[in-house]
Amino acid sequence: MTIELPGLPALSWATHPGTADVVGPGALRVVSEAGADWSNDAGGGPQQHAAALLGLEPVGDFSLSARVRVLGERTTFDAGALAIWGDRDHWAKLCFENSPQGQAMVVSVVTNDYSDDCNSTLVHDDAVYLRITRRGDAWVFHSSADGVTYDFVRYFRLHASGPVTVGFLSQAPLGPTCVAEFSEVAYSHAIVSDFRDGS
Repeated sequence: MTIELPGLPALSWATHPGTADVVGPGALRVVSEAGADWSNDAGGGPQQHAAALLGLEPVGDFSLSARVRVLGERTTFDAGALAIWGDRDHWAKLCFENSPQGQAMVVSVVTNDYSDDCNSTLVHDDAVYLRITRRGDAWVFHSSADGVTYDFVRYFRLHASGPVTVGFLSQAPLGPTCVAEFSEVAYSHAIVSDFRDGS
């Protein structure tokens, strides 16, 4: 099954099938099952890859952005995320996540065998703009309050040897479900030249 959004190649389930619907022009809703997460515990705990990724295989340099909102009550670590999947040991995600203190924040996770997890900006509104960019072999995460001025989150490389899938993910590691809405979705091969100047 594929899902069509204007301006994007057809989206399909990369890791395993999940639940998603188009809810408006350039808008998508992805629903997580209970206990769904991605994590390669740096402490050596069991890997978790139960969250389903709806995405596309990008070609060349590109950026993918969306306004991300989580609907309804949130439990700890509930998140809507933009994510990159190479394989079980090489992936990354940029999350609008609920912290153990009940604060909404931007959280990034980069996994090359083990996950490097980093909390970023607190979000005081009910939504945040997230953006993934690839330039050459490098990846960049950004977030924004207004979709105009972007804050630098992370610059990294994944050691995946084959093609990757980039797209939309909802997770509920400790809760019964998470409903994530992605609107104002944009995909472009024209990327910003300076990752740290707010553009």
